[in-house]
Amino acid sequence: MRELFATKTCPYCSQMREQLGWDALDFVEYDVEIDGAARVRLQELVGANPMVPVLVEEGRVSQVGVAGRGCYVGNG
Repeated sequence: MRELFATKTCPYCSQMREQLGWDALDFVEYDVEIDGAARVRLQELVGANPMVPVLVEEGRVSQVGVAGRGCYVGNG
């Protein structure tokens, strides 16, 4: 299963969403701004100061950000 940890406001998340669509890849998306459990899981995957987008494939992080760019997620 492919998972995308993202936010609605991050332009890099939009880019990754678009690329996954162009590549016709299925994924489940978690909005870490509104889903506390998803935010906790994201932190477990990438650390205490996470950046989105994060793509997880087969339970492992396969990509963080887009071309080295992303948006940091606050703790609140």
